[in-house]
Amino acid sequence: MMLIYSLTPILGFIKNYIKYKKINLLIFLRTPFIYLILKLFIKDKYKILIFERWLFFIFKIIRSYIRNDYIKNKEKYKIKYNIKY
Repeated sequence: MMLIYSLTPILGFIKNYIKYKKINLLIFLRTPFIYLILKLFIKDKYKILIFERWLFFIFKIIRSYIRNDYIKNKEKYKIKYNIKY
């Protein structure tokens, strides 16, 4: 049971370390914290895993929209790759 709940945070921790070369304990502990909150409402462990991923997808979509990432990245790639839109 604990293996299922610990696999996603550990793999995410490894991915973030490889990608950013930094360790962020808050991000690592975020997933188990969300699991605990979801466990209060949902009893099926597989549903908890799915809903946790959905929550973070929704969170990242909203954050990207608020930060206007599309426009920022579009301008960055225009300069970097001489792309014409």
